[in-house]
Amino acid sequence: MADADSVARLGIVLLGTAAAVVAGWLVFVAYPGSLTDLLGVVLVLATALVGARIASNVAGSVAPSHNVAEVAVEGPITRDGGGGGIASPPTSPGADDIVEQIESADDDRGAEALLLKLNTPGGQIVPSEDIRLAAERFDGPTVAYATDVCASGGYDIAAGCDELWAREGSIVGSIGVIGSRVNASDLADRMGLSYEQLTAGEYKDAGTPLKEFEEDEREYLQGLIDDYYDQFVETVAEGRDIDETTIRDTEARVFLGAAAHELGLVDGIGTREDVEDRLEARLGEPVTVAEFEPARGLMSRVRGGAQAVAFALGAGLTSAFDGDVDGFTFRQ
Repeated sequence: MADADSVARLGIVLLGTAAAVVAGWLVFVAYPGSLTDLLGVVLVLATALVGARIASNVAGSVAPSHNVAEVAVEGPITRDGGGGGIASPPTSPGADDIVEQIESADDDRGAEALLLKLNTPGGQIVPSEDIRLAAERFDGPTVAYATDVCASGGYDIAAGCDELWAREGSIVGSIGVIGSRVNASDLADRMGLSYEQLTAGEYKDAGTPLKEFEEDEREYLQGLIDDYYDQFVETVAEGRDIDETTIRDTEARVFLGAAAHELGLVDGIGTREDVEDRLEARLGEPVTVAEFEPARGLMSRVRGGAQAVAFALGAGLTSAFDGDVDGFTFRQ
């Protein structure tokens, strides 16, 4: 089957190139007699290159050279990616882009399996869930591979895959939820600032940094965190086929890959080559992997570069918070 696809691709490329050469010769050399031969040859070659590029794209669609699509989730997980502020590293792409990549892989004629490369400490809860659900919808085997870190929201994503592999030294786990806020009430007092806010609804300003927690506000916000945690545990228990008690007993700790494997948090320990061997066994044929990446325009590339520079210059000076509710941040 692979040899037939290769012959088909080669035939399409040769045919497209030949057609482009003939068209270029007729348009730029044979028909307009006023053109010099040199200019005609240059234009024919240019046309041939364009034709070869188009034919190559068509060949890739008709007879794909890959059978596994690879999508990467790297860095903190956010809705739109693009990086944080001055003191937080760029995070790209965002969850919406990653979901789009997975869906493109699912629609791709050649992608029979999905390889999800994970190197993330987690991040925003709902964006992590969106990526996990996209992996679950993929029509074919899905294998997640943890490189350096697969924690929190990253592990949530892994729960949507058929298998999770890691290196012995990978950091895996952190099945928990954190809620945080900056308490600036003492600073405001020293600066002579007072907090005054008009709200409708008793808990509308719960967690606001400029005032101390009331006990009922603390209970309210802790209740939200507990609800998120219960959902996380249920998701992992169902997706990874692990008893909920075992998950809760981890107390949101992280484990090295080997220890995570012993606990059943990871299915296999190995290198990237081992993961591809596993995919080969599942597909019953040699594996060729194609990386699926988001299309990035010029402005997106410039913005990403500027964010990287800003982080390099300002790391450690300030903190950026996102995904918060009235100053209170929830992260997975």
